[in-house]
Amino acid sequence: MKQLLSAPGASWICGALLLAFASGAHAQSFETVENKPLNEVWLNPGFYSYHFKRDLDLNDRNPGLGAEYRFSSVAAATAGRFYNSDRRYSNYAGVYYQPFSFGPFRLGAVVGAFDGYPKMRDGGWFLAAIPTISYEYKRVGLNLAIIPPYKDRLYGALSFQLKLKVFE
Repeated sequence: MKQLLSAPGASWICGALLLAFASGAHAQSFETVENKPLNEVWLNPGFYSYHFKRDLDLNDRNPGLGAEYRFSSVAAATAGRFYNSDRRYSNYAGVYYQPFSFGPFRLGAVVGAFDGYPKMRDGGWFLAAIPTISYEYKRVGLNLAIIPPYKDRLYGALSFQLKLKVFE
């Protein structure tokens, strides 16, 4: 944990998550989210990834540009481009499905297609399901993805994605 908190850019993200949890989630319970239509557009500047294998020379800073269209209280479409852990450009397109909540946090997964990882299908497209936790407050949000490792082809990480709501 000490290494996570000293990582550049990660300490304030962890602090924000802890504050959000302390401010409301402790009095809440695990619930199913009611599916209601929404019309929101969120933009993000890429990711910060904290890789589990710290001894590898992986790129933790993953700048890019992405968008999320939240069309319901439990689902959103997403697409974007970022500079990945292998120092290559990746594209993605997928759907968030988050039918559960715990206090202010939405829980579920993003299922989508990704490319740009040289050890995975020679950099070509592949499908993945990634567990996610999201927190949104007014026009600011955070997606936390728990990326599982896959053999020696994809590296496991906690991936933090800040986002701004630009339309509702």
